[in-house]
Amino acid sequence: MRKAICLLLFTVSLPLVAFERQPNADYRDRRMQLASKLDKGSLALVFANSEAEGQNATGGFRQNDDFYYLTGWNEPGAAVLIAPASDAHPYREILFLPAHNKTQERWTGPKLGAESPEAARTTGFDKVEVLDRMRDEIVELLPNPSATIYTDSAPHSPAATPLEWLKRANAFPNYTSWRDSGALVGDLRVTKDAREIALITKATDATVEAHKAAMRNAKPGMTENELAAIMRYEFERRGCEIEAYAPIVGSGFNSTVLHYSQNSGTMNAGDLVVLDVGGEYSRYATDVTRTLPVNGRFTPRQREIYDIVLGAQKAAVDAFKAGVSTMNRTSPNSLYKIAYDYINTHGKDLHGQPLGQYFIHGLSHYVGLAVHDSGNRDAPLSAGAVFTIEPGIYIPEEKLGVRIEDTYVVGNDGALVCLSCRAPKTAGEVEALMAVRR
Repeated sequence: MRKAICLLLFTVSLPLVAFERQPNADYRDRRMQLASKLDKGSLALVFANSEAEGQNATGGFRQNDDFYYLTGWNEPGAAVLIAPASDAHPYREILFLPAHNKTQERWTGPKLGAESPEAARTTGFDKVEVLDRMRDEIVELLPNPSATIYTDSAPHSPAATPLEWLKRANAFPNYTSWRDSGALVGDLRVTKDAREIALITKATDATVEAHKAAMRNAKPGMTENELAAIMRYEFERRGCEIEAYAPIVGSGFNSTVLHYSQNSGTMNAGDLVVLDVGGEYSRYATDVTRTLPVNGRFTPRQREIYDIVLGAQKAAVDAFKAGVSTMNRTSPNSLYKIAYDYINTHGKDLHGQPLGQYFIHGLSHYVGLAVHDSGNRDAPLSAGAVFTIEPGIYIPEEKLGVRIEDTYVVGNDGALVCLSCRAPKTAGEVEALMAVRR
């Protein structure tokens, strides 16, 4: 009995959870994987967000995803240099930190500096230098007269300003070729390690409870934003630091608008409400959508459309084959085509036309450090991939939108594991929980 009581207390208690960072060895392993993809005699330069670039919606700092993936460092203004082993030198990696700004630190608090005896142990790098030393280190490592630099080539990336400074400082040989590091890091990010999956699972578990809370609280006359606030409260009290994306709570006609985020309408009896809401836990996102009848009961037409969407998701899940299935729309092994064909052959609109025309978005995307995470969407989905399956039907004429979305991971055995399916999903399950009103 005592053991059962302790277990119950552990289950229902919600301790405050600090931000979780993976061990330094995990980040170092990623850097070495990136180095293995680089040409000999080249190097990669990856830059952190500046304070201004990293401002998130709540006014806090958000690190550049690729930089965080490689370093676990969550402070602005840093950079990392990665050089594969060559005939001239062994594998090298250097973390560059900004010089101390005592005036700024009165506002932000003390920052770790390169001169600190704890810098290497704290960051997991063999070598930590002040940012001003970057030019000298590059000159020492790069071969002459030509070199290859891998860096973020996206417009307005964190690399743009520091690279201009380095070019003016003659850090690079005259015949330097430039290649994009984003695709290489993006491919690495597709395969999640066990600790990444654990963080995504924590984000998902908290989000599932938020969706359950929405089902227990939704009622006619409530505003969409009020329901969004209830959900945000539930996943944040379970450890999520922030929402993974702008919550979408759309009822009635708003349920047919894909990226509706005003959440300003009032929910009416007889309407459906689409809840595309997810939390972020220690930088890792999840993505979950459920669709509810505001008054707790689906009409026959609503249930018909709902069951078709759910059937399309199940058809895609059942068709999944690790190392074969893809998330794009055109390949012979496309999960999108499975879902689309199901929707197009299982029901009609008010004019007798097939419903495929009302499935107007993709079926899947990767999930990780970003809710729409990096990676090649044309590649087969293999072990360690985390992605969504999210069919939907949106009929503006009927003010009827339904989307059902879950986050899945491909296990080491190739099996597809649903991380979010504890959130009630069948029409009957949704109605049953909505009957338990607070």
